[in-house]
Amino acid sequence: MLSWEYPPVLVGGLGRHVHALATTLAAHGHDVTVATRYGQHADGTDTLQDETVDGVRIVRAPDDPPLFPFSNETLLQWTMAFNHALTRAALYASRTQDFDIVHAHDWLVTHAAVTVKQHLDLPLIATIHSTEAGRHRGWLPDNTSRTIHSVEWWLTYQARSVLTCSQHMKWEVNQLFCLPPDKTEVIPNGVDLDTFAVDDAAARDVRARYGGGPLIVFAGRLVYEKGVQDLLDAAATLRTKYPQLRVVVAGEGSYDTELQEQVERLDLHETVTFRGFIESSQLAPLLAAADCFAMPSRYEPFGMVALEAMAAGAPVVAGDCGGLSEFIDNGRTGFTHEPGNPESLARAIDRVVSDEGAASSLKRHATKMLAEHFTWDTIARRTVAAYTNAAQKERQVEAALAAQELKVVIPDGNLLGT
Repeated sequence: MLSWEYPPVLVGGLGRHVHALATTLAAHGHDVTVATRYGQHADGTDTLQDETVDGVRIVRAPDDPPLFPFSNETLLQWTMAFNHALTRAALYASRTQDFDIVHAHDWLVTHAAVTVKQHLDLPLIATIHSTEAGRHRGWLPDNTSRTIHSVEWWLTYQARSVLTCSQHMKWEVNQLFCLPPDKTEVIPNGVDLDTFAVDDAAARDVRARYGGGPLIVFAGRLVYEKGVQDLLDAAATLRTKYPQLRVVVAGEGSYDTELQEQVERLDLHETVTFRGFIESSQLAPLLAAADCFAMPSRYEPFGMVALEAMAAGAPVVAGDCGGLSEFIDNGRTGFTHEPGNPESLARAIDRVVSDEGAASSLKRHATKMLAEHFTWDTIARRTVAAYTNAAQKERQVEAALAAQELKVVIPDGNLLGT
């Protein structure tokens, strides 16, 4: 597997997805290696460049010159430099291991994935966790976005099979990149029920820090499409009915400054707390302490943290969009609201915090749904089936090429039968 984030380097749900999938596959007896980036642990110590943790071999790419800060302005330069190092890390791993599949997670590892695929002559699986056009509501506003879009297309073209986390994302990917329907497959995110099972005492300890009013929690990247700005507007409305209301925002991102300014503008200093990025060990008790977990997304390929909130026992309110709509059954496993509408969001949150019976019903049905459909054991088995199917397709193509005895070399080095 190739991923630009993996514990302890986590940015969003992608890193948690790759970690959970990799460790579960390893627990099922598969040999899994993750090539990822170098980083530091929470205590400031450096990660090792080659180690095995929870049954998964982790090979980390060093930070090579030229050194670029990881920012929106230097994202493309950083990504290209990272891919050179990631390619070397993956090929280093191949010296001592034989692989059957290359699995690339999102566009930031595309160049390394294509190089490894062609160098080792292996089938490539690509998981598209989100798209640049989707994040921008269907358009590409600048050269950076158009460049990212082109790399996403290239990854789906090079892959033997493309995985998406929801039916919505399958439709989006097929439309954007003109893929045949049988090239894409939906395998949702999962949740580790044990990790997010929090005892009542731990939840009460967290709850006590935020007073006696309703506690609303958001966790995720602080970017425009996550809709945290709508949550702040909703909080200003809800504060009239609930003077002791507290809203905890956990996460980091490029929209942080705008959100801080909005808190100033709405005079929400005593209502809203920005926690910054928090580790999974701290996230679970925070979610369990919430009277409501709010995920007011305007664009959401899946919404993995909503599953985690459900597993922790928090009733969920979420935007009726993307992948969220596929597992949040309004009034049964959660409440939905119109994306981008703070008034609709405020009404949905009010329904949860004002009706204990409704909140209990949401939690009960959500818990049942998670156990039936979203465990990582289930997700891992489906992923292995996708690997097997891709490997079979690869053999069929190779056999067809051999039978025709004619190969045409095109500029990017691919071999196509004619």
